[in-house]
Amino acid sequence: MEQIIELKILPEHIEDDVFIEIKLKKKLRTKPHQKLFWKIIRKSVDARKKQAFFLVRIAYRIGEDFQLTESILSTFRSVENAPAIHIIGAGPAGYFTALELIQLGYKPIIIERGKDVRARRRDLKAIQQEGVVNPDSNYCFGEGGAGTYSDGKLYTRSQKRGNIEKVLRLLVEHGAQDDILVDAHPHIGSNKLPKIIQSIRQTIEANGGEIHFSLKLVDILVENGIITSIVLSDGRTITVSNLVLATGHSARDIFYLLDKHGIEIAAKDFALGVRIEHPQPLVDLIQYGQEQREKNLPAASYKLTAQVDNLGVFSFCMCPGGLVVPAATAPGEIVVNGMSLSRRDSPYANSGFVTSISCEELENHGYKGKFKSLDFQKDVEQEIFKNGDGTQAAPAQKLTDFLERKPSSELNPSSYIPGLIAKDLHNILPDFVVTRLINGLKQIGLKIPKFITPDANIIAVESRTSSPIKIPRDRGTCKHPQIENLYPCGEGAGYAGGILSACMDGQRVARAVVDHFSATQKSS
Repeated sequence: MEQIIELKILPEHIEDDVFIEIKLKKKLRTKPHQKLFWKIIRKSVDARKKQAFFLVRIAYRIGEDFQLTESILSTFRSVENAPAIHIIGAGPAGYFTALELIQLGYKPIIIERGKDVRARRRDLKAIQQEGVVNPDSNYCFGEGGAGTYSDGKLYTRSQKRGNIEKVLRLLVEHGAQDDILVDAHPHIGSNKLPKIIQSIRQTIEANGGEIHFSLKLVDILVENGIITSIVLSDGRTITVSNLVLATGHSARDIFYLLDKHGIEIAAKDFALGVRIEHPQPLVDLIQYGQEQREKNLPAASYKLTAQVDNLGVFSFCMCPGGLVVPAATAPGEIVVNGMSLSRRDSPYANSGFVTSISCEELENHGYKGKFKSLDFQKDVEQEIFKNGDGTQAAPAQKLTDFLERKPSSELNPSSYIPGLIAKDLHNILPDFVVTRLINGLKQIGLKIPKFITPDANIIAVESRTSSPIKIPRDRGTCKHPQIENLYPCGEGAGYAGGILSACMDGQRVARAVVDHFSATQKSS
């Protein structure tokens, strides 16, 4: 019978299985003749005391080995001649919708506006080094979606959204390290994700699914509350039975397209702010009490929150040992985001620091209608660009200067390849955003004094935290309330907030589509 036990392991021993087994046997008081089988099922760092250690949860059996778990991919069968379901978007939501459909016996056909992961790299190089933004291939659009080049963080607070273990196992079966099955805050790394995503694509195609790149949805044909066909950017009109929209939080053209056809969408609250970049050794010092962290300790991270006027100011998408990258999706705007490679060995740590932006608040500042959140987001991003030099160089300030509302005469070194421009962000960002950020960061500074330092930069603007638009759907069937065969899915529709939750939402939508398809076939 499988049982669970927890051990505290110092960093220097965390990779020593012999040491862990000796410690485990000692705690369990096993007898010499007893055969012990064990495996780590959860691992996290506890740095609350002077000596950081790993808290390790172990499943064990005495006298009986663990049963081998069947590969998920071994259950897949060809769906080449099965009924087809069309998916718009090849990000985490779209790809995991496709995988689930294949397992359920249906053929996914994916339409992706961007390029495959290999071809996409050239456009990322262009935005980094030349300031050229391809509106269909960038850090947000392309195979794998925004998550491909955003560290591959695999943790979520939405534990009830779906089968987390299944998502993680599928990632491992496609090449991810099996550490993600046990780490409390797993990540893959932007250097490793492309191969994993390419492997997922190969699985989809090998089992009869289709993926079409550099092809955009430009129109839909609706009759009696049903989408009968879709129009693509190459001029083709394709008949569809069901349509899954998994287009990500930055596909603004899709929101405008739905509105053009009178299909309900709604403005939603989101968050906007800046990205703060510290030297990683400083974050290690704050969290571990040591600039030169012990062997096997990961680059230290943090999660910080404050309340200002009953609205949140909080860290978002923290990237230890990471890089700040340009995430604009159109010319004439500047957006920044963070990413890390698998080793998280950059000398910098960065995180979004954002504040909640409510629809009610935006109305008080003159923004109206269903596009008020999106319009505000666009206005801020374009204003940041106007205060730059015409490239993707980002306006920035030293953290202490920002809090003191004074300009920075110089900036700290940064991982941001397009470069930083010293600007007074108080004159660029909306005043109510600046005021909340300052007050929230001052609160955090009282709790963690070393966090507020002239060695940190504030870089603008972090604005793509989530979709500013929600596409409504029925809670049970996942269908749009007006359109019988339209399934909003993932971050772009407002139902996910990261890679893991997007994957799980894709699985949920796939099951809903199949339920609807099966019911329709029976009734006909």
